[in-house]
Amino acid sequence: MTIIDGLVFLGSSHFGYELDAAAAFTGMDAVGTEMAVAVPMHPHRGDFAAANDGVAQAAEKSGGRLMPLCRVDPWEGEAAVAEVRRAVREGARGVFLHPSEERFRINDMLVRPVVEAAAELGTPVMVAAGYHLFAEPLQLGAAAQWTPDNTFVLTNGGQFNISGLSGFDAELALGNDNVHVHTTAMYREDFLEGVVAKFGPERLLFASAAPLFTMQYERLRVDLAHFSEAETELILGGNTARIFGEVSK
Repeated sequence: MTIIDGLVFLGSSHFGYELDAAAAFTGMDAVGTEMAVAVPMHPHRGDFAAANDGVAQAAEKSGGRLMPLCRVDPWEGEAAVAEVRRAVREGARGVFLHPSEERFRINDMLVRPVVEAAAELGTPVMVAAGYHLFAEPLQLGAAAQWTPDNTFVLTNGGQFNISGLSGFDAELALGNDNVHVHTTAMYREDFLEGVVAKFGPERLLFASAAPLFTMQYERLRVDLAHFSEAETELILGGNTARIFGEVSK
């Protein structure tokens, strides 16, 4: 079984945290992770193209351990769409959107051209999910419906606050067949087990979101949950490999 971390952030963030490839590999080795999906952090001075190039270069030098995604700011309009096309043409395996850090609502119409461009290219969209007002489950589900045949991957189980109606809302988002969720930050083991029971093991992906979260701790979320061996293999790597494999260009 190849264990794949569904999300690590690389670079130096405008918001004060950082992680380079060498440090990522050290952490991955400590928990037995062989590969990871890598996305850029929010870049200083908003230079997303340079941040995308930095992650792409790290992936090229990684010996196949890193699968790069490009990150864009939908507020940039046509330039964001052009950057998606350029980055995917040059090897990006998907598009990453962070509504909270870039300050947009995921279901705002300014985001739709980016999402549709990704679908046209046959490449999945990953969204930093669960942020109040910017990326809540019902908003995420609405955005996923723009391109129902293209894969949407939601970080943080689709909702940080899995309590009360928040868990119900996250399940409504998962009612869209193209929506998948990460295990990251999901403190309720029963929610993760419920995703597998209600929607199938193909819809859940292990991820650490390092350095925002701790690789060792996030790995335990999968190891301690009650999954079968076959389910665990899909969650720890099989699903990520299937979704972020070679993309059409």
